[in-house]
Amino acid sequence: MLNQFNIETHVAEHGKAALEALKSERKFDFVLMDCQMPEMDGYEATQRIRSGEAGEHRSDIVIIAMTANAMTKDKEECLIAGMNDFLTKPVNRELIKQKSYEWTQKEVVT
Repeated sequence: MLNQFNIETHVAEHGKAALEALKSERKFDFVLMDCQMPEMDGYEATQRIRSGEAGEHRSDIVIIAMTANAMTKDKEECLIAGMNDFLTKPVNRELIKQKSYEWTQKEVVT
């Protein structure tokens, strides 16, 4: 879906891989963080990013949670972990487009 919006993507299979990717010199505008991943979940990965483990230059990157859990407490847990925003699965095409623009101020091509 992101590729259809002309947004370049990088997929990390788990939180540790996300930390490693963010340590690179690649440009990232934001992170869509799955909350349930093997090896290191999205909550821990976010906390580590915020603490500077992915590099100080990444500690304030926009992180948008992606989760199948849609209760108010789930959103609160994401925000407490340090995520900026919250999307539920399955992801709505228009909502992901809106969130992408909201957090990057870059027009999304459709």
